[in-house]
Amino acid sequence: MQTEDLRPYLFAIAYRMLGSVVEAEDVVQEAFLRYQEAGVEPESPKAYLATVTTRLAIDELRSARARREVYPGEWLPEPLVEDEAARHAETADSLSLAFLHLLEKLSPLERAVFLLREVFDYPYDEVAEIVGKSPDNCRQILVRAHKHIEEGRRRFDVSREEREEVARRFLAAWEEGDTDALVEVLAPDATVYGDGGGKAPSVPVPLVGAERVAKALIGWGRQAHHHGLVHRPAVVNGDPGVVFYGEDGQVVWVAALDIAEGVVVAVRSVLNPDKLTHLRHAS
Repeated sequence: MQTEDLRPYLFAIAYRMLGSVVEAEDVVQEAFLRYQEAGVEPESPKAYLATVTTRLAIDELRSARARREVYPGEWLPEPLVEDEAARHAETADSLSLAFLHLLEKLSPLERAVFLLREVFDYPYDEVAEIVGKSPDNCRQILVRAHKHIEEGRRRFDVSREEREEVARRFLAAWEEGDTDALVEVLAPDATVYGDGGGKAPSVPVPLVGAERVAKALIGWGRQAHHHGLVHRPAVVNGDPGVVFYGEDGQVVWVAALDIAEGVVVAVRSVLNPDKLTHLRHAS
């Protein structure tokens, strides 16, 4: 395997660490620069690059967390849409916005240990070497990480067919402006998380409750179409979702659906234009 072939794998680590496409790509690029500047061929380029990528991502996340504490409103990860998600996937079951949003509960070190061990299946001794801790310490860190994750997790196994059917019903009710039909496909405590970054309209705090969520979504959808936006169903970070495009074909709004037990339990809505620049124009 050529070292350049490792880019998708390294991006998979960095993106899950940072929740940012741009920051992840910068970290991977810096890892390759350090690999080239090292001047010595490591026994395992993959292990070397994964270690450098993870350590750089930990440092970047420590800096990013300070910025996120003063971020205007809810902070959500940058979305990957359809072929973007496929291109960068690598263990796609841990790619969802719901999962990445949940990882925000973890410290940078906890996040690294959790991802390396639970998502990328590194043995404890390799995790320890990468993060600079002992294997026993990494086990303790993983226990803490699991506790934080389980406190916020609300996911049950749902078949792809069921998710697609729920998403189809959701979108049909939304398009028709049918509040009652939309309420039926939402969990009673359905939640909308909106990320406008202070640069686009959004909800400053999560909106909770099926009827409130249904009315808000229908209102926002009408406003979007009034302003000439068009929408298409899409796969967002491996989950069903919707993408809205401006008249010039530019992506201006991405929403991902979190589905469990036959209903939509959450909608994660990204409108911050800075988080959508990596997405291509509509064809």
